[in-house]
Amino acid sequence: MCLILCAWQAHPDYALIVAANRDEYFHRPAAPAQFWSAQPEILGGRDLEQGGTWLGLRTDGRFAAVTNFRRPGELIAGAPSRGALTSAFLQSQHDGGAFLHALAPAAQHYNGFNLLVTDRHTLWHYSNRGGQPRQVPPGIHGLSNHLLNTAWPKVVAGKARLQHLLAGAFSAADLLALLDNTEIPADEALPDTGVGLERERRLGAVRIVSAGYGTRCSTAVLIGHDGSAEFCERSFAEDGSVLDTVGFRFALNGAAASGAL
Repeated sequence: MCLILCAWQAHPDYALIVAANRDEYFHRPAAPAQFWSAQPEILGGRDLEQGGTWLGLRTDGRFAAVTNFRRPGELIAGAPSRGALTSAFLQSQHDGGAFLHALAPAAQHYNGFNLLVTDRHTLWHYSNRGGQPRQVPPGIHGLSNHLLNTAWPKVVAGKARLQHLLAGAFSAADLLALLDNTEIPADEALPDTGVGLERERRLGAVRIVSAGYGTRCSTAVLIGHDGSAEFCERSFAEDGSVLDTVGFRFALNGAAASGAL
């Protein structure tokens, strides 16, 4: 993932609201969101190259998502897949804090990452480039390719749009629309992460449309205080056109129903 916007315990109807864009090379094979055949309690896309996932939801309300930490000069050749961390949490029985504290001693073996996890009771964030795991307080938060709530333009704008949206009636489709913003910020507002100004411009939009690399999918997740869950994913072609939109609604710990929206 390259942008995760979330509202945690900040809405009268929903414990967790997530709007997230996954940015990746288009040549990297991936499967769209579905319940996993070998583990049908887990819903999410799959990285077919390494086998992990960038974002997933379990039918008991356990949720996890990962972003890369952009620091190109520190890449570790042959490092293990960061998507495996997301999958490991979804398969775990540990609470969020215990899982992340157990991960921390080995985290230096991975390239830079941010991991956002909830066991439905607490929300946690951990970056192997940003100190120890910490519990995320209630509120609206944003995460891109730096630390939680770093004031990159897409994070600042995304959090403001999410806050505005949640002030009234909204749907999962509205969360997907929020993510459909291809405006490139002004040069002076862009971060300097060591990739050069031209690439910072291409990576600066909320939804990236660019040859070879861009936003592969947008995902909306809603976990209600009443035990309901909704998961919607919209996938994109390399030219930015929509490939498909799928939706899943189910009661936590209950049977799932799915279909195209």
